[in-house]
Amino acid sequence: MATTPTLPDLDRLRPAGTKRSSKRDLIVNVFLRQEGHLSADDLVDLIKREDHRISRATVYRTLQWMVDAGVARKVDFGEGRFRFEHSYRHPRHFHLICKSCNRSYEFLSSDIESLVEEVAAARAFTARQSVVQIYGTCEACRTGKPPAEEGATSELLFARDAMRIAIATERSGLEFYARAARIAKDPRGRNVFQRMAEEEKHHLSTLENRYAKLLEQDPQLESRPTFLFFKGAANGLFARGADDLRRKGVDDLEAYRIGIRCERGSHRFFKRYGERFEDSEGKQIFLEFAEEEREHLEMLIREYRALLRRQDRHPRRTSRPVPRPAASR
Repeated sequence: MATTPTLPDLDRLRPAGTKRSSKRDLIVNVFLRQEGHLSADDLVDLIKREDHRISRATVYRTLQWMVDAGVARKVDFGEGRFRFEHSYRHPRHFHLICKSCNRSYEFLSSDIESLVEEVAAARAFTARQSVVQIYGTCEACRTGKPPAEEGATSELLFARDAMRIAIATERSGLEFYARAARIAKDPRGRNVFQRMAEEEKHHLSTLENRYAKLLEQDPQLESRPTFLFFKGAANGLFARGADDLRRKGVDDLEAYRIGIRCERGSHRFFKRYGERFEDSEGKQIFLEFAEEEREHLEMLIREYRALLRRQDRHPRRTSRPVPRPAASR
């Protein structure tokens, strides 16, 4: 079930110049208890069950107030009327819309958002909102199979998928650092990689426990369709780095450079998208991970430079490039 914001939260969200209203608070809380996409008339019917004295006009005004406050988002599925969905602690997303049964299916893809931004930038166009609605025929209408049972909120699906990406990254990071420790010749470097492997193992265990608790909120959560799509992130952001360590001639410095490249890419990935997501558990997971990766990145750069200094005292050492400082927070 979706988490309903408390009234103090609604006080914070209220647009400047508006006063508190018990009727409005009731309408907002009834709206936030619902899932899916409601028309204004749907909400009127729900409110009448709670308090028949509240007028249709009050519900309409409150819906517009919620849109202005960022509590609700207006969507158009081509039915000749608008529908409304949560936007407070509800990730921005796109829709697949079946033209046969009018059911809609939500998904989020920052790859699509990046492409939209790229196109807008190429035209010197300032984009304020991106709407992607894909019309077609759902599996149930195409095959006659019963539609999948609904139950999980987009926020819960978002948290599940964000955690899956983080877990995949930790697993690939564990493989990378364990392999780097095996090939390292420098004792200090070997200890650094072993310590990083242990840290990745600990973080992985913590994330897997969090994931198990998340699944307790919905017994069917693990089997529900993917909500969050990221090209190339499913196998973990260190998978390529682990493969690179298999190449012949990879020494300690090269292992550090590969690790720095992976940590920098991971930090930028989680920070960039975490900052773009709307307030949600998925956003928090990404930002927590970005901070961890930043710390790892800075540590690897320090150790890389320390190894360069140690090798600088060796006459056969060749000049090596120094990685750039960690990305700013």
